[in-house]
Amino acid sequence: MRRGNSIIRWFMPKEERFHTLFERDTDNLLKAARLFSEIAHSTNLEDRRIKKVQLKALEHSGDEVTQDIFEALNSTFITPMDREDIRAIAMGMDDILDYLEGGAQYLIMFALADAPEPLRRFADILTAMVDEVARLTGMIWDLTNEAEIHQGIQRISELENEADALYNTVIADLYNSDRRAPIEIMKWKEIYQACEEACDACRDYTHGIANIVVKNA
Repeated sequence: MRRGNSIIRWFMPKEERFHTLFERDTDNLLKAARLFSEIAHSTNLEDRRIKKVQLKALEHSGDEVTQDIFEALNSTFITPMDREDIRAIAMGMDDILDYLEGGAQYLIMFALADAPEPLRRFADILTAMVDEVARLTGMIWDLTNEAEIHQGIQRISELENEADALYNTVIADLYNSDRRAPIEIMKWKEIYQACEEACDACRDYTHGIANIVVKNA
């Protein structure tokens, strides 16, 4: 009988296992978004370098959690939701963190200590978006939260639209400025592009969440 119970448990969805992994992933992403914000608001290059090393460590931790999720998928017979949706959520969070780390890397690589208002605003938008990403990920295990999930998806969409408008404005300002050297324009364009791509990755992440809600409606 004991053997029979263990066989039954093996066949049942390992929801708690994936729940724990996603909690680790979102906690790591939240730390990374806040660290990126600190980097963006800092005007001390050495401080930025130190925090960039810390952010790289978080990016590495995120890669490890993503790998753990994929290994869990390969070793679990029945998953609590479609495998493709679990994979999409994991990859979505991994992409967001990669773009955050990339934006910080440009600041260090180009030896920039400036913290212009558009950069600080991008950091604030990204922090708000990642907060919503973490909140949404925590709600997918109980779809009675469907209305709140839709509100979170809408909030991320609104923030992404705000980021689009900010990106268009700042790029126009860069190219229309007579006071900036061409090389400086190119440097800041790369940084703002990374910020915009991180925002786009947050929006893309919501597609996986929306798929889960539709499939389980």
